[in-house]
Amino acid sequence: MRVLLSGGGTGGHINPALAIADIIRSKYPDSEIAFVGTPYGMENKLIPREGYKLYHVNVKGISRSLSLSNIKALSLALSSPRAAKKIIKEFKPDIVIGTGGYVCWPILVAASKMNIPCAVHEANAIPGAAVKRLQKYCDVIFTNFEESERYLGHAKKIVNVGNPIRNNVRYDYRSARKELDVEGKYKYVILSFGGSLGAQMINDGMLHLFDSYVRNHPEVLAVHSAGSRFYSEMTEKAKGLGLDKCENVRILEYIYDMPKWMAAADLVVSRAGAMTISEIALNRKAAVIIPSPNVTNNHQLKNAKVLSDRGAGILIEESQNMNEHLESAVRELFADARMRKEMSDACYNVAHENVNEEILREIELLVKK
Repeated sequence: MRVLLSGGGTGGHINPALAIADIIRSKYPDSEIAFVGTPYGMENKLIPREGYKLYHVNVKGISRSLSLSNIKALSLALSSPRAAKKIIKEFKPDIVIGTGGYVCWPILVAASKMNIPCAVHEANAIPGAAVKRLQKYCDVIFTNFEESERYLGHAKKIVNVGNPIRNNVRYDYRSARKELDVEGKYKYVILSFGGSLGAQMINDGMLHLFDSYVRNHPEVLAVHSAGSRFYSEMTEKAKGLGLDKCENVRILEYIYDMPKWMAAADLVVSRAGAMTISEIALNRKAAVIIPSPNVTNNHQLKNAKVLSDRGAGILIEESQNMNEHLESAVRELFADARMRKEMSDACYNVAHENVNEEILREIELLVKK
């Protein structure tokens, strides 16, 4: 099978594309897989590191405000499908799959006009502009959340599958805790993070929680990823509070074995990226979700509401009282085992257990057609 994938700009678009590549390779190890991105996106770091060929098309996002840069962006939107057509003629894919971001536009439009099967995956509850515009060109629209359907106009093309999982690695609660040397030492584990770069508001909220609650509860282990932008700043603040002497507080720059810590956690505190929401649901974790207000269409808030509206998470928006709300939520959850269990059970209404198998089946059907 020859597969051309496109998704760029942020990890939220790139990682689902890499996960789909993993899914295909797991059954068809001899598949030829390549990616299409822009010359300046994060894909230029992540894709080559995985050993895949990366083609480039020159395309830019269109600003929502009036801007001279939009003239260039519109010009590229019109010319880039011609460049994408050359890539398709060279690679000769059996199928082209996009995972969001403006870079998907030219390659999927070109593939559709060349009668090559096309699919696009939307990870967020509210579809992005690229996915909305690509609906008519794609044969299948994969969605992570059922809520996305109300924003799309091609219901017959939509297949609700969830978010693809990289390497399909799953750990159970007990084995993960043993491997991480947590079992028998701590009753509860709090896992918290604000993304690979970090989120200052979450870092400050967790420092408040460590100082006011965790240091006084030695049965609780708190593991936090501060992110590369804020790690030094957060560790200095923690030292000023004396938290560097608390054995049950661990502040890391990045958590490399995240699937294992997610499995071992009793409570997750995080942003509301689509992949994070999917992992929380799949692992059946009680969660406190603090969506970033600095994203297009406020889509993290909509992602978070997918959990909170089903009783599968507590939604806290950034505000002056966020730290107090966070501490109150954590205290309540650890004091009420029934509440944690109900939140865990509610995750069944969000999680997609067989997402990888469903995506592969749809890809196989498209290629056969």
